[in-house]
Amino acid sequence: MKKVLLSVAAVAILALGAQEAKAQSPQRAAIGVVFDGTAGDLWGVQYKQSMGGANNGQAQIMFDDNVVAVGADYQYARPFSGAKGLGWYAGVGAQLSFVDAGDNITLVALRPQLGLEFKIPAAPIGFHADWKPDWRLNHNSDFDASTFSFGIKYTLR
Repeated sequence: MKKVLLSVAAVAILALGAQEAKAQSPQRAAIGVVFDGTAGDLWGVQYKQSMGGANNGQAQIMFDDNVVAVGADYQYARPFSGAKGLGWYAGVGAQLSFVDAGDNITLVALRPQLGLEFKIPAAPIGFHADWKPDWRLNHNSDFDASTFSFGIKYTLR
């Protein structure tokens, strides 16, 4: 329970920091649900905030049977010219996964990413899909290039 509370507190701090950046940026913020195919089926909540120009920050908290994962990402995003609402992004982030499967371990990972995002021009809805490899740095360090995530977001402004 302590790990879950710590995870929620970390996401709250990231979201408050993003709110600070929101006041300086004319671009949009979004909140939504995300599926992450890393080590099973993680589902959760994701918040994305522009940091000005092509720079975005993103925070997520995800859950599975015995896992709580908290992550924060930096993304460089650009639109495709001639395709209204469609863009690409590349970035990197860090993720902590608290695993309670009898051995209670915390996994630390780097998560590079490359993806597509589509914002419906006439509605406050957006979708994303990305390739998001998982490079675990502790507990038998490992690199898994077969992971992905996708989600749907509601644009806040």
